[in-house]
Amino acid sequence: MKNITKLLLAALLISSTSCKKYLDVVPAEYSSENDVYNNINLTEQALARLYNALPNELTSPLTAATDETYHHWFDNGEAVDAYKYNLGAWSTNDNPYGNWSGKYQDIRRANIFIKRIDAVPVPLDRESYYAIWKPRYKAEARFLRAQFYFELFKRYGAVPLITSANDVDPQNLEDTQVSRNSVDEVVNFITSECDEIANVLPLVQEAAQTGRITRGAALALKARTLLYAASPLFNGNPLYSNVQNKDGKVLFNRSYDKEKWKRAADAAKAVIDLGIYKLYSPFPDNPVQNYAAQFYTRDYTETILQRILGNSTDIDGNYLPNGAPFKGNGKLTPLQQFVDAYEMKNGYPINQTGSGYTTAGVWSGQLWDGLKFQTVSNISNMYKDRDPRFYASVFFQYDVWRFDATKRPVRLAWYGAGNGITDGWATGKPGTNPWGYNVRKFLSPSYDRNANSGTGTRNFPLFRLAEIYLNYAEAMNEYLDAPDPSVYQYLNLVRNRVAMPNLPILAADNTKAGMRNRIQNERRVELAFESHRFWDVRRWLIAKTVDNVPALGLNARPSAAELSSTGLDVSSEAAGVAVFYKTVVLQNRVFADKHYLMPIPQAEIDKDPNLVQNYGW
Repeated sequence: MKNITKLLLAALLISSTSCKKYLDVVPAEYSSENDVYNNINLTEQALARLYNALPNELTSPLTAATDETYHHWFDNGEAVDAYKYNLGAWSTNDNPYGNWSGKYQDIRRANIFIKRIDAVPVPLDRESYYAIWKPRYKAEARFLRAQFYFELFKRYGAVPLITSANDVDPQNLEDTQVSRNSVDEVVNFITSECDEIANVLPLVQEAAQTGRITRGAALALKARTLLYAASPLFNGNPLYSNVQNKDGKVLFNRSYDKEKWKRAADAAKAVIDLGIYKLYSPFPDNPVQNYAAQFYTRDYTETILQRILGNSTDIDGNYLPNGAPFKGNGKLTPLQQFVDAYEMKNGYPINQTGSGYTTAGVWSGQLWDGLKFQTVSNISNMYKDRDPRFYASVFFQYDVWRFDATKRPVRLAWYGAGNGITDGWATGKPGTNPWGYNVRKFLSPSYDRNANSGTGTRNFPLFRLAEIYLNYAEAMNEYLDAPDPSVYQYLNLVRNRVAMPNLPILAADNTKAGMRNRIQNERRVELAFESHRFWDVRRWLIAKTVDNVPALGLNARPSAAELSSTGLDVSSEAAGVAVFYKTVVLQNRVFADKHYLMPIPQAEIDKDPNLVQNYGW
């Protein structure tokens, strides 16, 4: 048995083989399918190829297509994709985040594997070994197929369920035409697959098999799927009441079903009750590090399933500030709306009376630089006494990073003559200004980019325990008339890891609606930049509010008049900082009702008239 990381590398050797669309003709995935499934080593590589299709959203632009960040590399394809979404300029023929045909290709590969794995010959002296592993391989492939269907479900809702590896005759039109299954059918398929394979999969994997599917991963996928299915997007949403197949089959639930929340809560609790995961917490006296370090190490205390990534410093290079001590490229700018979502350390939202939040004045004190605490000064009071996860996730003006090596704080305000001096690339080049903030989460303080020493040893968490706790709290809050102790318990476990105070704090926290706001905000900060927010604002039906407004940053490109108005030397750092802390519009964003779900690609509908389009498209 090979380590899965080696299998993934092997998969790359065959992943470049050309494929035709599943709903068009049978894809020629390999030179001979029989060759693959008559050789156990090639069969294992085929499974590795399926693993290689798991989401890798660590570098995903999805964060820039919602109210988390702004992607300012204007000449980069990722940025172009995000702009299309943010401006509502995507369509049935141009949907950069759709991947309809790609997922069905992955599903077909999984179907073939599931059909053929039992009959793959193995060496006689390895029969007892493969008697254990072949059922696991099959269960893993069924999980991966269910995950692929979840990726389609969250994009399109009702999709065709194709679960057979039977040959398709491209000359027979009926063979290449399918209708959409209902949302309930898709959800039931995903969850039933998870139930059926759970006990075949091991509770834990040996260290050499890290990254393989476990029982916890199967139950976590079930829990997430049921949470989405219970959410307003799919649970009695009137927008989709008239979406039906041409034979009249209704594809979306027309009435709200409260019990779906209970099923989601029970599924999340089943993961928790396995009792083998715990929140990452090796630094209880340092809440910033207690949160941050799990994202740049290979400690899997909290991780239920991770996308295995090779050692790399690409993320560090992309996200770090641009100034000479940091030598990064400042790819993404956290928006002011996102920064404002972090509560004060007393648990109050910044706009709540009693929070102590102010934008006036500065403070001096201690900040964690990734390796140790450093004395800082002239920090805006905007950034004083905030949720520790803020300091672990965002670079801001005069923040510190590896101070002993960099020798100075981060400077994101513009100052100086000509193109100016800043760690935010405030030059004449379009699209290079991060507008006041940089992403810090996932960056490794063990890597000194200036000295080109150290490396990145991170993976992308596909499922982790904190999400499961928040899933349970959300589902129970929506099921009950008012939050009970279990809702607070699991929400507070996530908060306590970073020394945030227990809820309830405000009177509204005792109500269903008030706790809903708390839970949604807790997901926003706890799961920041992990590609949850893009989907959460859709399933909650709040995207038309939060993604349909101007994206805000700070004034990192002041006009000459603004600098002159300070009465200071216009080329001085002090002048730049004096006009820096005000919000400016980076982009006027557009979100319409039809954007809640993605459109079925027009090319697929042209080929298959049985496919009906989603609402608004």
